[in-house]
Amino acid sequence: MGAPSINIAFYEMAIAAIQRGEKGTIAMILVDDSVEAVTTYTVLDSTDIPTGLSAANKGYIAAALKGYITAPRKIFVMAVPDAAGYTDAMNALELMKWDYLVAPTATTDSKAADIVAWIKAQRDNNHKIFKAVLPNNVANHEGIINVVDGYTDEDGTVLTAEQACARIAGIIAGTPWTMSCTYAPIPEALGCASRSQSDLDTAVDAGKLCLMWDGDKVKVVRGVNSLTTTSESKGESFKKIRLVEIMDMISNDIRVTAQDNYIGKYTNSYDNKCLLTTAVNGYFDTLVEDGILASGLCEIDVDAQKTWIKAHGGKFVVDGETVDIEAATEEQIRKANTGSQVFLKATISMLDAIEDITLDIYIG
Repeated sequence: MGAPSINIAFYEMAIAAIQRGEKGTIAMILVDDSVEAVTTYTVLDSTDIPTGLSAANKGYIAAALKGYITAPRKIFVMAVPDAAGYTDAMNALELMKWDYLVAPTATTDSKAADIVAWIKAQRDNNHKIFKAVLPNNVANHEGIINVVDGYTDEDGTVLTAEQACARIAGIIAGTPWTMSCTYAPIPEALGCASRSQSDLDTAVDAGKLCLMWDGDKVKVVRGVNSLTTTSESKGESFKKIRLVEIMDMISNDIRVTAQDNYIGKYTNSYDNKCLLTTAVNGYFDTLVEDGILASGLCEIDVDAQKTWIKAHGGKFVVDGETVDIEAATEEQIRKANTGSQVFLKATISMLDAIEDITLDIYIG
């Protein structure tokens, strides 16, 4: 029979959450000679940076902590003795709650491919909302942010894309729900690679998170992930970091809330299905008020219920009357007993951030 589950799928539309999620937690895998096995540190601010780590690793943590509008909520630092420790670190991280993984030496240690495969498996098979910030990785997946540029730091050090990933992860994690990281500045950066506008457009369309110098400061060009190939189930919205974050928050929150508060605790009656949809729609209202959604509606999925009834004999009892599915009204199908299955559908409209402005100026 398997464990009870709620299968939440996005087809360019998403179903809503009941309880607001939190964002802004980074997981960071660091290879460091100071440890003999995977060692976990929780860093809330600069005073928590482990003093025993190498100067380079302490620098990565400090860079991530700079954040953007806010600092990251926390950083789980997984210090490993060598590249072989990545697997143990990822096994430990699987049981923790975080948003973005960054591993500053993943490319050097030839572990980037392992991380990509692991992130995809966690998202596709285990309903995790993990994402990774990796350098020069054409993963073509919404869970991988492909950083292709480094920058010159305030002390004149030229950072590679790999070395810049911690800083970029901090920017993304420190971006509020109502904003995107598009045009987020890196105040301490003195310069970056120069690209024409055409080259920047091409890079963004190729799923590359790149940087630009606007004549005054270095900033992120656009908050995109590495996804470039869209499909019926993954449309244009899946290319944007912020919109994927919203989808992830919604799917995770509805799943956790249902597991904690609904599954096994209510009979699967029509009234209790309505109770669940009412709760979901109540949360939609909260997201609308918070400026995350423009609108949303959750309801019982009549088509899915009809399919289920047909697969279970085609007849059902509602209000004391035996009804044949082919003659049933929509209201009767909506009230049908569907065993332990709850079929819901929702349509939402996510509010994107302002990123493109067209201004025509006419001289009279």
